[in-house]
Amino acid sequence: MNTTEPYYIIESKRLCIEAGMDPNEVSKPKNLLNEVEFDRKRKSYSEILSVVSFFSNKLLDSLKGTPILVVVSDATGYLLEIEGDETIKSTIEQFGIIRGSQFTQVDTGTNVISLALQQKHPISIIGDQHFHNFLHTIACYGTAFHYTDENNLLGSVCIMMPIQFQNTLFLTMLTQAVDSIERELLLIKQNKKLNIMNQIMLSRTRNGIVITDEKGITTEFNSFAQKISNNSRDSVVGRNIRESPLTGVYFKEVLDQEKIFNNEEIQFIDDAGNLTVCLFDAQPIYEEDKMIGAFGQFRDISDRYLLQEKYNYLAYHDDLTNLPNRRFIKKEIEAIIKELHEGHNRSLALLYIDLDRFKTINDNFSHSYGDELLIEVSKRLSGCLGEKDILARMGGDEFIFLLTDFVDIDYATKKAEEIIQLFHQPFHVGRKELHTTASIGVAFYPDYPISMENLMVYADNAMYQAKAQGKNCYVVHNAELLNEMMDEYMLEVDLRKALENKEFVLYYQPQIHNNTGVLVGLEALIRWQHPTLGLIPPGNFIKLAEENGLITQIGEWVIDEACSQNKKWQDAGMMPVKISVNLSTQQFLTRNLISFMEEVLERTAIDPAYVVVEITEYMAMEYDYSIQVLEQLKTLGIGISIDDFGTGYSSLNYLKNFPIDYIKIDRSFVSELMNNEKDAIIVKAIITLAHNLHKEVIAEGVETKDQLDFLKNHQCDISQGYFFSKPLPADKIEKIYLKQR
Repeated sequence: MNTTEPYYIIESKRLCIEAGMDPNEVSKPKNLLNEVEFDRKRKSYSEILSVVSFFSNKLLDSLKGTPILVVVSDATGYLLEIEGDETIKSTIEQFGIIRGSQFTQVDTGTNVISLALQQKHPISIIGDQHFHNFLHTIACYGTAFHYTDENNLLGSVCIMMPIQFQNTLFLTMLTQAVDSIERELLLIKQNKKLNIMNQIMLSRTRNGIVITDEKGITTEFNSFAQKISNNSRDSVVGRNIRESPLTGVYFKEVLDQEKIFNNEEIQFIDDAGNLTVCLFDAQPIYEEDKMIGAFGQFRDISDRYLLQEKYNYLAYHDDLTNLPNRRFIKKEIEAIIKELHEGHNRSLALLYIDLDRFKTINDNFSHSYGDELLIEVSKRLSGCLGEKDILARMGGDEFIFLLTDFVDIDYATKKAEEIIQLFHQPFHVGRKELHTTASIGVAFYPDYPISMENLMVYADNAMYQAKAQGKNCYVVHNAELLNEMMDEYMLEVDLRKALENKEFVLYYQPQIHNNTGVLVGLEALIRWQHPTLGLIPPGNFIKLAEENGLITQIGEWVIDEACSQNKKWQDAGMMPVKISVNLSTQQFLTRNLISFMEEVLERTAIDPAYVVVEITEYMAMEYDYSIQVLEQLKTLGIGISIDDFGTGYSSLNYLKNFPIDYIKIDRSFVSELMNNEKDAIIVKAIITLAHNLHKEVIAEGVETKDQLDFLKNHQCDISQGYFFSKPLPADKIEKIYLKQR
């Protein structure tokens, strides 16, 4: 056996030997299609055969005068076409090489058709490369052909000739012909798909399709176009599209000027009276750079249009309160500022409103209560809108009034005062009565140009200053305020490090019994020993601590330090006194307050009888929660005092049911005792009421003998203030008061 033969020839001959074939005997195909089967097979291959025949005929024409035969098979080896030299054709027929016969390796041994279908490349079998001797006088070249996009095997194309005419050029020519066949078959397949897709597009698309010829005569008008336009296909096809009242003006420019339109919005009312909104595209159709017509399509966007209208509303409105939102108000401010920059005579002011203690309400009464409260607040605020005012919700518990074109500059401040008054009455949410106030920052657009962002910052800074001044008020922005805000920001940065650096200290202010003059208690008051600014009073940093969330940690430090100090004094044999500590709102509403107090009492071993916690009236406004916490504190043996009585949301229900030991009269009433008859009446009423309810009364801010005498004369129990002593550090309290036992 020739060892230089290609591997596929060697393998094929090996299989022939294993099958027991005799090279001297003719091996004919064993399977032959009958006439009906053959016609059916050719019919299924008709499109493929037409392409193959076209190119095989071109191959034969190019080799005219050369005795060759072109044989075409399907993918299983059935011969479908035999073209070429009649002499060769008649010769091979005696070997069974006829149309409808199947060539396989098993039946016919080494043959060009089977090997061409098996190999992924063109092959040649020349002379004695055939296993059977009767084929040694023939040279064969063959290659398979496919759908190249999916690599699907379709069949083979082979050429045969007498061996004396063999030439490797034939294999190259065959390969080129098959390449052309495959490209044409793929193109036909793609065109067929395209035609199918075009039909589907025209019949199933949700777009209305219109096609015209170069003169503007409508040639295609699909079903959706009929639906959109309320015109039948028959009434449109054949007519000039220029006559269309809906799209004629567009198509005229497409056909006459070759103009292209994209996303043109077209609106009309259909027969049912509904608004139909479409986006319309139109463009010329070209064939080899020549315009042969026009194409147009409608896309019905009615639902999207209406939805977009809704989205546009939602984009500029708050979905909870239905008020304009931050995006809307910024857009309005920018428009007005632009007019101001252009020289228009307009006035502009912002009122930035933030609800006080809203987070406490939201956290403890649930977010649903918070949302309902915001809705009620928005309704109340809307009630005081002026004709040219706009109210918006900025997010969270922040609102803004945009005031424009007012004549009197006092309009803005009067509006701020009016808003403050709105919060004097409680809000009813569900079955609860919720109280909140508002801090308001007022910013006027100045005489010089500034940006919208700066104006918003001015109003925001003024609002925070209002909070720093005690809330429930308004502040008008000015240049000094901006500097103060920067100082406050730097102070906040330092505050976050103060606990870690142990910079806080406690001062103690004596509480003196009015009848005996004996020290009966101390109020623990925090101070901040700042490393560079010195001793800072609580009024300068407590609000910051409340805003940045540090107040609970600071409050816990105060309780721990006060209890530890009092226990040290007692262990040193000094006079035992009660020490009162102030609870912040956040601390009082913290769910672990009771467990924390238990832990402090156990760790410091202080007798709870010498510990008093002070709460404000505001903290007690959530009745069910407050009475539960206060009763638990009372069970621990801790004393309870209501601080700043008379300045908050006073309720006789608190005094009647809460386990309160002391009522502290706010210093604002005490300071005007001798000058304001109404304050004197209020103080006397508080004392009488407290005593009738069996509670002791402590007066804060006592600074003169006349004030003290008044309080004594009306049986006030305890006094605290500068008349006796300012708050003192622990060592001075020891020296002046506790060691004198």
